[in-house]
Amino acid sequence: MSLINGLPAHVLLVHIVVVLIPLTALALAAAAVWPRAARRLGPLLPLLALVTLASVPLTTQAGEWLERHVDDNALVRRHTELGDGLLPWALGLFVLAVVVWWAHRHASAEPGQGSGRRWSALPVRIAVGLLSLAIAAGAVVDVYRIGDSGAKAAWHDGYSKTATGPKRES
Repeated sequence: MSLINGLPAHVLLVHIVVVLIPLTALALAAAAVWPRAARRLGPLLPLLALVTLASVPLTTQAGEWLERHVDDNALVRRHTELGDGLLPWALGLFVLAVVVWWAHRHASAEPGQGSGRRWSALPVRIAVGLLSLAIAAGAVVDVYRIGDSGAKAAWHDGYSKTATGPKRES
């Protein structure tokens, strides 16, 4: 995908990633540490994480197309390098979302049905919770760093610090 309605697709798709990564991270963190949130989110959590995961390579591919169509400079290269590192974070969000959903689903099963008691063990819940919080925080920080570098690459010399257009009357 290269253009959407005449605009570089990356410029539009990036908004999906910027919204979905933090939203998925927040949902994962809530579900991992708060059983009521996990129950309320249910299968929506892994579904959201799957959509988030799928949006990352689409946006990255569109960004690689855009990179070939803009002037080459250090800011663009830095943004591209950072952007290439987001997929593992999105994959981590997805895997942990599935684990949290599955663990909660089986923990709430009747004691005689399957291995639910094993997953409700406190040490496992603590480990999954801590890992979920770490991956969620890492993903959000990475999206921030990528977005900041992309804004710098796009706008570093594309505007004037003083107003240059016609004055508006109030």
